[in-house]
Amino acid sequence: MYRSPADTDHSGDVNASVGAAALAHDQIIDAPGVPRFSWRIMRDQLSGHFATLDLTPDLGCDIGSKRWLRGFGTFLGLGAVALAFWPNFAPLEAASAAHLDDAVRDEYRAQMIMPLALGADSGRRMGATALVAPLAAAPERPTLEMVVTLAKGDSLERMLRRAGVGRDDSQRVTEMVGAAIPLDQLEPGTTFDITLGRRTAAGAPRPLQSLDFRARFDLELGIGRFDDGGDLALTKKVIRVDETPLRIRGTVGSSLYRSARAAGAPASAVQSYLKTLGQYVNLDRDVRSGDTFDFIVAHRRAATGERQAGQLLYAGLERDSAPRVQLMRWGEEGEFYEASGVGEQRGGLMAPVPGRISSRFGMRRHPILGYRRMHAGLDFKARHGTPIVAVTDGRVTGAGRMGGCGNAVRLRHDGGIDTRYCHMSRIAVNRGQSVRRGQVIGYVGSTGLSTGPHLHYEMYRGGRAIDPASVQYVTRAQLSGAELKRFKDALARIKTVAPGAALAELEQTATEVAAEEPEREIDKLAAPRKG
Repeated sequence: MYRSPADTDHSGDVNASVGAAALAHDQIIDAPGVPRFSWRIMRDQLSGHFATLDLTPDLGCDIGSKRWLRGFGTFLGLGAVALAFWPNFAPLEAASAAHLDDAVRDEYRAQMIMPLALGADSGRRMGATALVAPLAAAPERPTLEMVVTLAKGDSLERMLRRAGVGRDDSQRVTEMVGAAIPLDQLEPGTTFDITLGRRTAAGAPRPLQSLDFRARFDLELGIGRFDDGGDLALTKKVIRVDETPLRIRGTVGSSLYRSARAAGAPASAVQSYLKTLGQYVNLDRDVRSGDTFDFIVAHRRAATGERQAGQLLYAGLERDSAPRVQLMRWGEEGEFYEASGVGEQRGGLMAPVPGRISSRFGMRRHPILGYRRMHAGLDFKARHGTPIVAVTDGRVTGAGRMGGCGNAVRLRHDGGIDTRYCHMSRIAVNRGQSVRRGQVIGYVGSTGLSTGPHLHYEMYRGGRAIDPASVQYVTRAQLSGAELKRFKDALARIKTVAPGAALAELEQTATEVAAEEPEREIDKLAAPRKG
């Protein structure tokens, strides 16, 4: 503060008073107890306070503390602000459509500028003006071209009739196609290119002008009238087909299926390969990264560019620490055999009928006789007429009426095993006949001591009844002699197929190239005339 000379001690001299009044400017201070307001000081204080205040702490830490509650309050506040500014999606009011009277509509229609939503027909006919004269009848198109598809369960003649072909033409086409190929070979989904000509009279069906379709993979058929008013004629075009098998070979990565698909194999071929290979090796344990997969599928490629993959022919797997797997399809039944001639392993016994077991092997109270006795088999619940199949390969040793068993069939199998199938409604095999695994031998019924349609299935070993559920059969075929030699020769030939050779484009012959070249007009003029 500033002190005047009057505030000094009177005992002092004049020089002292003068010296007290000559204080420096930086020695002047505010009087205590008298605050002075400043916006700058308040701003600095608030900035420092908010800088030390943590408004957004981690809500996953210190749950329930003051710091956590402060952060939760910040979250609720920001959420409230966001909801307060939430946009409104109410529909916007559009301008009402202009009123159009009949005069304006007629003018629009005459000038063909009316919108389609208001009933315009621009491009189809002129507006109803004085310059437009109505026709007595609209002329028909000279020809109609369409593509029709043969549906499942449909016939060729019915399909043609629905497409507008007359009765006479449809019957004639059916006869001509049937003479070329069996009609049952026409697969559902086959497309037909049909062209119908001009009507000969009002109300009469349009005559068939041409019909073209792919009858088989290697055959195209065409039916048409080559002369105006002439009869229908059939033309055949045999398509050259190469049947070189498709061989796919590669290295197994993280997944055998993905590696085979990445190599370009069709999904159906890969599934067949895995199913066949899985009968000989454990795909999860025995197949590792770095192994080599190798399989061959039947494949056809047409000269027109179409391709068709068939069934699996060969399945192979090469491993470093295990023997090589080589399997090839062989025989009329298409079973796979190893390179040594050993056939594929067949799993355990098949269920004789599809259905649940209603009564198991063991002692029980008989439903008809009323006392406890041994139930020497398994009862399968099934509907009347359900096919019954042989559980494995065998020979029929009995077929006919067998007491309380009703109509029954008895089979003899390898290993001294016999099976019997009881209560049949109808028997489908004869005594002495050989049957294969899965072959139908009869049908479910309720003959003999039976309370309803079901199959009573028994199994005997050495003439003694055993529980059928406790037996598992494993059968394997073995080639020998001349059959084994033919098999090994075929295996050697199929392994000579180069991987990916069937994927190359089929080269055209000179005849096919000449057929694709257009005929020049000069050649037509220079062609020699007949007669």
